Amino acid sequence: MDKELIIRSSSEHVDFALLKDGKLIELQKDEDGNNFSVGDVFIAKIRKTVPGLNASFVNVGYEKDAFLHYHDLGPKLPSLLKFTKRVSTGKLKDFSLKNFPFEKDIDKDGKIVDALKSNQSLLVQIVKEPISTKGPRISSELSIAGRYIVLVPFSNRISISQKIEDREEKDRLKRLVKSITSGFRYYCSYSSTRQKSSRTG
Repeated sequence: MDKELIIRSSSEHVDFALLKDGKLIELQKDEDGNNFSVGDVFIAKIRKTVPGLNASFVNVGYEKDAFLHYHDLGPKLPSLLKFTKRVSTGKLKDFSLKNFPFEKDIDKDGKIVDALKSNQSLLVQIVKEPISTKGPRISSELSIAGRYIVLVPFSNRISISQKIEDREEKDRLKRLVKSITSGFRYYCSYSSTRQKSSRTG
């Protein structure tokens, strides 16, 4: 198996291409000067809530406030707020979620004014990059994607990609993830790419 990484750089962006046996398997582009890319995670501060929009405007360090809608808060918001506050104040030294006491989930059809207050600190993730006069769109339901797995903090569910149709393979992957993540609070999702990789060795 022959792998090759090709990098092409210009004044505006950098392209990364990963080839396997001469075939393109991954392509990424990094825009020069773009500090707010999709997937980036920030500690942000709530600037103001707008009941009419059921959303908040949030300071993430960009020239324009980011937009956070209630439906992008995620059910685990109270636990995330508690975790962020304890870490930022130094009260929580162990960043593991194994023994972290979780709060009750928020109502999926609730109101932003009941969930967030001005000047609260919150971990957020960019879901849409800033364009024109608009700041980035963000979510507080974090997900960390790797090549074969997606981790979602504050959840302990395990799911396998629907593209993996083999029942035995699905069960095997679930057992594997459980053996690795037992006692941890992460939602794990395995992709079909992982299945292909495991079968080809």
